[in-house]
Amino acid sequence: MIFEQIATGGCQSYLMGCAETRSAALIDPEISQLDQYLALAARDGLHIRYLIDTHTHADHFSGARKLAERLQAPVVMFRRSPAPYADLRLGDGEMLMLGKMRIEALHTPGHTSDSMCLRVEDRVFTGDTLLIGGTGRTDLPTGDPHALYDSLFNRLLKLDPALMVFPAHDYKGRKHSTLGEEIATNPRLQVRDPQAFVEMMNTLNLSMPTHITEALRVNMSGGKSVAQMLAEAAASVPFMSLESLRASLEQVGNALVVLDVRERDAYEAGHVPGARLLPRGQLELRVNQELPDPTQRILVCCEVGKVSTLATATLREMGFASAVALDGGMKAWREAGYPLQTGPAA
Repeated sequence: MIFEQIATGGCQSYLMGCAETRSAALIDPEISQLDQYLALAARDGLHIRYLIDTHTHADHFSGARKLAERLQAPVVMFRRSPAPYADLRLGDGEMLMLGKMRIEALHTPGHTSDSMCLRVEDRVFTGDTLLIGGTGRTDLPTGDPHALYDSLFNRLLKLDPALMVFPAHDYKGRKHSTLGEEIATNPRLQVRDPQAFVEMMNTLNLSMPTHITEALRVNMSGGKSVAQMLAEAAASVPFMSLESLRASLEQVGNALVVLDVRERDAYEAGHVPGARLLPRGQLELRVNQELPDPTQRILVCCEVGKVSTLATATLREMGFASAVALDGGMKAWREAGYPLQTGPAA
């Protein structure tokens, strides 16, 4: 087996391939690491055949769908997954063929109803069902402590104790464990009475994951996160530096249109001298009136550069090919001590 473990903060992804055929699977990809996964596969001479999510993630954005578009490979999830973009849905005990390797799906609900573990040769990828020194939480949508108890004690922990455990998360830098080690030392697995286990899980009082609502929306629907939309917009537009904007303003006969897309109160509190006000929420509706010449060079600014990046991408899609965004936004402009004009738009 060719094997790579990729950590993104506490999230763990796994690239594994058949050494003979070079066919590979990527387990629990995180969207910020797409280029890293592809680089590792290229370095190891692997062809990624499957993109597998062990469950619907609530604490990060899955990269499976985006990679599927690039690689023309199927997204694999358990058959109960709500994700509409899952191309191949596995049932309990079903397998994927990966060259000479076999990937067996084990339905292990509890953390989520669509959670599955993957048994491959001498290891088991446990998703968020079993963690090193812990278990997945059960207080998120479709979580069920009764189901988690059954998945752990009546299913997963009855496998060969020598199997190596590779979870979807670890926040202490640990690479793996074994089922035997977890049975012996994992504090949550020492609570073997079903009702006591359920009570323990129901009283953990854990903080909610960052971006839980957005992550669930994206991972369940196949939609885009705000960060993804910003990244895609930033990749499609050019930017102007603060210094270049200031130099342009000082030029005689400067034809640059500075478009401030903040709200009126922010604009009136201080804007680039000569800037026009066109709030982002009104851009599409007023653009023909405010910007009748699509060949004009337009510099778009906002407070910190995010809204202006999206607005610039929109303008370029609408035909304003010379639209650019201000790098850093008005916050950086003020901090640099550059001139400001106050009051309403002329």
